Amino acid sequence: MASVRTADYHTAGEPFRIVDVASTGLAPLPGDTVAERCATAIGPGGSGTAPRRGLLDDVRRLLVQEPRGHAGMYGGFIVPPDDDGAHFGVLFWHKDGYSTACGHGTMALGAWAVDTGRVAAPDDGDAQVRIDVPSGRVAATVHRTGGRTTGVTFRNVPARVSARKVPVATTLGMAEVDIAHAGACYASVRARDLGLEVSRAALPELVRAGQEVRAALATHPGTWHPGGPLLSGVYGVILYEELPDTPRASAGGTPTLGLHQRNVTVFADGQIDRSPCGSGTSARLALLAEDGRLGAGEDLLHESVVGTVFTGRVVPGGSGGPGDGLVTEVTGTAYRTGEHTFVLDPQDALGAGFLL
Repeated sequence: MASVRTADYHTAGEPFRIVDVASTGLAPLPGDTVAERCATAIGPGGSGTAPRRGLLDDVRRLLVQEPRGHAGMYGGFIVPPDDDGAHFGVLFWHKDGYSTACGHGTMALGAWAVDTGRVAAPDDGDAQVRIDVPSGRVAATVHRTGGRTTGVTFRNVPARVSARKVPVATTLGMAEVDIAHAGACYASVRARDLGLEVSRAALPELVRAGQEVRAALATHPGTWHPGGPLLSGVYGVILYEELPDTPRASAGGTPTLGLHQRNVTVFADGQIDRSPCGSGTSARLALLAEDGRLGAGEDLLHESVVGTVFTGRVVPGGSGGPGDGLVTEVTGTAYRTGEHTFVLDPQDALGAGFLL
């Protein structure tokens, strides 16, 4: 491994480091689809934390570990799509391994595809970037004005609610947990039920609570996905709080009040999403829609622990029928933060680095 080139973005504060596998000179992981390649990367244990599985995983470790990365790093390997219907595929990765969905990463990839000319885009208007991810085919609609990208809308795979009010015991008390699948499995917990607020000061307690909830749900049937083990098991725990409804313009020009929530999503082995979590927002939308609190086309203003915002909505007519799930869209902003060439000096005793 002489060098690895990356393009780095952030979406609402959450990093996303992009590596085009073809440009590294490394062979892609075996598999005919992105989902099959992801299963190969995760390994037989299914946890995403399998021992070294070849040079591509060495690249992941190099880029996510210090001093080149950090424990909060996120990224993706660009791989071939499942078929000609998508522009490319991606394997999402983080410090603990791989994931089946990543909304903030999809938004960053949409901006990257347009920035690099991989997908043509107008100076004014929209361009759609179709991407195959392990959970299915998603789309990023890149919004452009005056030759600049002004926002990206992520359309996810259908989101489904699988369990409600599941009692879970934590060291902070009992919590009622809702479970929904939106490319990955998310458990939602009201932070105040555990005596917490969603704030930077409370992050240690929020992370501990998230890890305890995830562990407690390890065998719960609501975490199982009909697509099989790759899509099953809690990936993220969303600890949320209600904020005052926010005024916004309606189609008729009359101001209305819209839902406003703040969350922190604890995923993998205690990693914190700095953004409001794109796929997690889809899961929240499905739950709010089932509660009758959010109608089709109505917006949820979804805020992160660092104050950045996604706007989510259920797409009108975006369900094929009962049990098919809801089609959701999440809009945010993604910005390039740099392009890098990382090297590993053979004399460097730290090697690929370390995690704290």
